[in-house]
Amino acid sequence: MRLFYIILIIFLILTNGIKADTETQVLKNLKNGGNLIFIRHAYAPGGGDPDNFEINDCSTQRNLNETGREQAKKIGRFFHENQIPIGKVISSEWCRCKETAEIAFKKFETKDFLNSFFSKKFSKNRTRQIKDLNEYIDKWDRSKNLVLVTHYVVITEVLNYASSSGEIVFSDIKFKKIGNKEIEY
Repeated sequence: MRLFYIILIIFLILTNGIKADTETQVLKNLKNGGNLIFIRHAYAPGGGDPDNFEINDCSTQRNLNETGREQAKKIGRFFHENQIPIGKVISSEWCRCKETAEIAFKKFETKDFLNSFFSKKFSKNRTRQIKDLNEYIDKWDRSKNLVLVTHYVVITEVLNYASSSGEIVFSDIKFKKIGNKEIEY
């Protein structure tokens, strides 16, 4: 049993070093620009949206609570403290995404191709949205990082990765995941 614990400790030490090296390399890549940075909106209690959801009425949507707002502040601090250059921030039109972008970055624009297609009401938009996202990325100035504040379903669709609330997922322009950073709430 003692041998097991020794092996476990060695494994943890070795993998923590690998993780630190990977994080250092990801940060170096981010400082060079040319990356896609997907952010799942900060914590908004519940799941999905109410049946009476209206895109232009935040009172009908699932929104950030105080915990989510604090998480959004931490997202912004991560970029500031690591001096990650950002060319542009774009957000879903959903209020929880816009609020995350506003708190973390202040300046952003919205694009409907980042909207959720989770519910039956919006699922028909999935194919068009992904096509529009690809077209936008094809025209994007690759000398700078592009931040996309969006939803679980969009990140899963393009990166084949299940993100947590407020998680930052880094990819290259071909949507190959190169790293991620979970921001606790």
